[in-house]
Amino acid sequence: MKKHTGSCHCGAVQFEVEIDLDRGGARCNCTICAKIGAPMAQTKPAAFRLLEGAQSLTPYIWGGKISTRYFCKRCGVHCYGAGYLEVIGGDFVSVNLNALDGVDVQALPNLVWWDGRNNNWMAGPRHSPWPICTDAEPSQLAPVDHKPATQPSANV
Repeated sequence: MKKHTGSCHCGAVQFEVEIDLDRGGARCNCTICAKIGAPMAQTKPAAFRLLEGAQSLTPYIWGGKISTRYFCKRCGVHCYGAGYLEVIGGDFVSVNLNALDGVDVQALPNLVWWDGRNNNWMAGPRHSPWPICTDAEPSQLAPVDHKPATQPSANV
């Protein structure tokens, strides 16, 4: 575990978190995570401390009320979320890894995916994205086959 500092883009919200980035991070396909698109890492609430900007945060709660997401009112950056989900160990804080200072998210050793869209927490994480699909049962979902992105033509 290592202590990291983080902030929103404008600096109004500042926090520190003790987290093990050697474990990597996670993404989820639930509706809010798909829209935010941020890699996250969970920790226990005691390992998170808001240093500045409580008055600059706006909370967002939706659906099953598993988590409250906190966004900076000034610049709009999603900084972290907090909630309770028994299957992942109860109380948690979920930190936006892109908001951590001096962390190269691309260099993290491990990124896993959760199927939050289908409330399929019991399936656990996996190393390929869960499809964003509402017509299939979670047990019918297959990993997404990612093909390398092609470079745009210079003659466009």
